[in-house]
Amino acid sequence: MAIEHVNPESMHSHPAYSQGTIAPAGRTLYVGGQNGVDAHGELVEGPDAQVAQAMRNVLTVLESAGATQADVAKLTIYLHESLTGESGFAAALPVWGRHPTAITVVRVPSFARPGVLCEIEAIAALP
Repeated sequence: MAIEHVNPESMHSHPAYSQGTIAPAGRTLYVGGQNGVDAHGELVEGPDAQVAQAMRNVLTVLESAGATQADVAKLTIYLHESLTGESGFAAALPVWGRHPTAITVVRVPSFARPGVLCEIEAIAALP
């Protein structure tokens, strides 16, 4: 059962995201906020590296649950206010790939852990 993408013809279309998604009924995985921390708990350096690492962490949790990007119904991406959505997208795309889903991007003044510049959450329908 795949995620159904909803992109009304009367609305703007973009290859990076869907206007809405419909997840099939069943088990749901909620991926808690992942940031740019490596496997040793160390925060990686720089905004692009942090966004890419956060996305890799999301993919690791998905894989552990038997899911992929294709199973994700919604991403929420929190970026430090010093970053733009465009820069965040550019850093995430090589890791995430072309898997458009419903996305919300929010710019925030700070995170709980000092030095963090990005945090990403996901909701996935498990196969």
